[in-house]
Amino acid sequence: MRTDLALTILLALALGAAGCSGEGNADDGNDGGAEETKKSEEKAPAPVPVEVATLERGSIEQLLRFSTHLEAERAVEVRAEAARKIVALLVEEGDRVARGQVLVRLEDDQQKTAVERARSQVDQTTREHARLAALFEQRMVSEQDLARARFELDQAALALADAERELSYTLVRAPIAGTVTARKVKVGDMVSVNQHLFDLVDFDSLVALVYVPEKDLPAVAVGQPARLAPPAAPGERYAGEVDRVAPVVDPKSGTVKVTVAVPYEPGLRPGMFLEVELVTAVEADALLVPKRALVPDGTQLAVWRLGEDSTVERIWVEPWLEDRERIAVGEGLAAGDRVVVAGQAGLKPGAKVELVGTPREQG
Repeated sequence: MRTDLALTILLALALGAAGCSGEGNADDGNDGGAEETKKSEEKAPAPVPVEVATLERGSIEQLLRFSTHLEAERAVEVRAEAARKIVALLVEEGDRVARGQVLVRLEDDQQKTAVERARSQVDQTTREHARLAALFEQRMVSEQDLARARFELDQAALALADAERELSYTLVRAPIAGTVTARKVKVGDMVSVNQHLFDLVDFDSLVALVYVPEKDLPAVAVGQPARLAPPAAPGERYAGEVDRVAPVVDPKSGTVKVTVAVPYEPGLRPGMFLEVELVTAVEADALLVPKRALVPDGTQLAVWRLGEDSTVERIWVEPWLEDRERIAVGEGLAAGDRVVVAGQAGLKPGAKVELVGTPREQG
């Protein structure tokens, strides 16, 4: 009896141990499946959101950019050559004048009287010289008398020239053709010799001086087109061309002075601040890549091209022309390719991407 009871207890203990062991194995099997699912999810990361642009062919220009001020090469200060009172102003600021045109009249009574006196003296000495010359032909006067008469005639002529020059100083004339940009005096003012009266500017002599680095000098030549844009007037553009290239390099700055001639147009004024672009090269049919797509890697540049399966591949590019927003490339890409222009950070070859926003077409 005791033996049967002991056997029954041992059998129950064995069955309980077996049940516990089975439950533990079932739990282990469930945990292993979750871990495998988690790992599979980690192996398939979410697509990277990117924005792309479609490449096109078009025209591009290589430019050198500078900032400078517009100035006039022919600009003068008109000054008085005699100390007199102003009796008439004949021009005003903004008037265009021809070379030699009278700008102002000064008091001239004394000068006119002096001219008349000198002219009378010339007439008298001329008659006296002629009389003595006739007597000298008849050997009635000496050669010395004739020479003295000739000397007096010459002196009278010089006195007349001086008087006429002083009279001319009472009419202040324009030394160049141009526009009156400033008037410094008014009627009734008593001016002194060398006093500043007017400013004259020839607007047909406008230039923009730029200083080109020595390394860029081979791309600059006389006759080269230039574009000018005043920041104060957005949207305005003016045309110019390289007129002169200095023959020397400034050793302090390592630059060469280049003079850009600017044909006058309404809206252009000396002293105006300008952005100047020199067109150094033009390509009419180039494959254009937006600079937003470029990813620098050391000394090289790359772009990420979108494939048909929504994966990306890295393409190395070498620009040979560039403007403000685009570059021209040779091999490796083709028109119609789509390249990533936003979201490049962290991309790897073969990475899955998804497009976000509106794809931008290369303009």
